[in-house]
Amino acid sequence: MSDIIKEREYQGLAELRYRLRRFLQEGDATARQAGLEPQQYLLLLAIRGLPDELTATISTLAERLSLRHHSTVELIDRMEARGYIRRMRGREDRRQVLISLQPKGEKLLEKVAGQRIVELRSHGRALVEAISSVLESRGTSPNPKYRQAAKVQD
Repeated sequence: MSDIIKEREYQGLAELRYRLRRFLQEGDATARQAGLEPQQYLLLLAIRGLPDELTATISTLAERLSLRHHSTVELIDRMEARGYIRRMRGREDRRQVLISLQPKGEKLLEKVAGQRIVELRSHGRALVEAISSVLESRGTSPNPKYRQAAKVQD
């Protein structure tokens, strides 16, 4: 196996970046149409979509959003003031601040996420193909689960 980057790898990476940016830009536009700033949508999504083994604390959410702690606190303050989320102290550790969705936030998130899922189902194949082209270019084959996802018909 050569260490030289092949032309198709550059093309694959460029296509992947293009597809990711398009997906993210479309998501930002969808969030704005629903009355949310992109970071606000991402906060709601991070809370709702957090893996079971993680707790929605400020530090966890800051990491998941790639934000600094104080920026996350400001975002949470704004979202709590709008009635989308709620802060509460941990039962076992009162120093811990837990964040949860309020029904208003859950409803708005469902609206935006539903639109994003429809968009991803419509255009996601190109994203999967871009990822696959980079993974397969050196003889590595992507996880069979992802290969199967690329073959799924809408």
